[in-house]
Amino acid sequence: MKHDTVLVLDFGSPDAQKIAKNLRLNHFYTEVLPYTAKDVDSRKPKALILSDGSRSDLLPDLSIWDLGIPILAIGKTAESICKQLHIPPNYSEGELAPASKEPTLFCLHELDFDLIQDFIHRCKLQPTWTPEAFIHESIDQVQKQVKSDTVILGLSGGVDSSVVAALLHKAIGDKLIPIFVDNGCMRYEEAKRVKEYFACMPELDIRFVDASELFYSKLKGVEDPEKKRKIIGGTFIDVFEAEAAKYPDARWLAQGTIYSDVIESIGADGKSTQVKSHHNVGGLPETMKLSLMEPIRNLFKDEVRRVGLSLGLPSELIDRHPFPGPGLAVRILGEVNPQRVHTLQLVDEIFIRELRAWDLYHSTWQAFAVLLPLRSTGVRDGKRTYESVCALRAVNSEDAMSASVTRLPYEFLEHVSSLIIKEVRQVNRVVFDISSKPPATIEWE
Repeated sequence: MKHDTVLVLDFGSPDAQKIAKNLRLNHFYTEVLPYTAKDVDSRKPKALILSDGSRSDLLPDLSIWDLGIPILAIGKTAESICKQLHIPPNYSEGELAPASKEPTLFCLHELDFDLIQDFIHRCKLQPTWTPEAFIHESIDQVQKQVKSDTVILGLSGGVDSSVVAALLHKAIGDKLIPIFVDNGCMRYEEAKRVKEYFACMPELDIRFVDASELFYSKLKGVEDPEKKRKIIGGTFIDVFEAEAAKYPDARWLAQGTIYSDVIESIGADGKSTQVKSHHNVGGLPETMKLSLMEPIRNLFKDEVRRVGLSLGLPSELIDRHPFPGPGLAVRILGEVNPQRVHTLQLVDEIFIRELRAWDLYHSTWQAFAVLLPLRSTGVRDGKRTYESVCALRAVNSEDAMSASVTRLPYEFLEHVSSLIIKEVRQVNRVVFDISSKPPATIEWE
C-alpha cells in the first residue's frame, strides 16, 4: 500500500519527533528529516511541516515552494519563512493561519497538536498507517528480501527484538534462527523469562548461548562507558558470527533498531551526532559476513508495542520498560564483573517487583537501578558495614528524546530502600536520581 506521506523537517528541537509520533499514532505515515535534506521531493510527500527549533533562522536547502504541497511552519521557523516571503506574521496563539500571499503556507504560533491535526485534515490525507498495514507490508518485504536464506536474530528479551522475532517468524517460519546470547549483563533470570514469554509460540526454536565468561573476560579492567559499549557490541557480533557458521544458509543478521535510534544518531543539520553509541545503529564491522536487516527501523517505541500486540505477543512482554543493548554493563559504573552484576540484578529485581506490587510500574516509562563505584559506611545487626551504594532511577519520556523524573511516592521509596538493604547484603545505601534529560541522559552511562 502506498501511504500518504507527511515530512517533518527538524530544525533542532525535540518537537520534530513529537509531531511525527503524534501523527503516526493517528495513522498518518510521517518521516523526520534534517532541515538540510535535499531529497524531499523524491519522497513524494503530500504535506510538509517545518518544526520550531534552534536552527529556525536557517532555511531548508531546497526550493520547498516548488513541491506544490501544503506547508505548515511553526514558531520561530514560521517567523523566518514569513520574513523570507515578506509576509507579515499575522497568526496568533491558538490559531492555524493561512498566509495570504502564499496559499500553500500555514503558520502556527507554537506547537499545538489539535491544530496540526486540523492542518492534516485540510490536506485530505488518508490515515492508512496501522499496525496491521505495517505487518502485512513488512512480511511481503522480508520475504522478497530474504527469499530462501536463513536469518539470524539476536533475541534479548526486550520489546524491540521480541517484536522482530514474532514478525520474522510470521514471515519466514523456520528460516528464522533466534539466538539468545547471555552476555552476563542481563536482567535477573532473563533466559527463564524469555522462555515463558514465547510459550505462546512453541514452534519458535530459540537457541540459548551462555557467553557470559567471554564477555566478562573482555570487560575486565574496563571502566570507560564507550569502551564497554563497543566491547559488548563487537563481542556480540563475534558470537553471532560463530553461531551463524553452524547454519550454512544464514545470510542475514536481524536487529531491533527503532526510529528514535535512527533520528537521535543524526543531528538536525544532517550530520552524525554521538550522545552515546546506540546498540543497534552503526558500529558494525566491515568484515561482518552477515548482511544487516532492521525490519522495525521505521517504528517509534509505541508503534513497536502496538505491532507486538497485533502479532499476539503477551502484554507482560510488550509492556516491559526499555533496556539498553549493553545491558547492566552501562548501569554498573566502573568495572563489570560477575559479583557486581549479581548485586545489581538483585537490586533491580526488587525495585521492579515492588513497582508492580504498588501498581506503579505503568506510571513510569522506564525504571531501573544503577550500581555506583562507591562504598558507604552503614550499620547492620549492630555492627559497622562498608558496602556499595546504588541509585534508583524512574523517568517518563517519549522515545527517550527527553525525560522528566517520575514522582514516585516517598513512602514507596522508603519502603523499597529498606527492602534492598535488607535483602542485598552488598548494599547499605540507596539514593534516588532526580535529574531530567537534558541535561542528564536517562542511562548513567
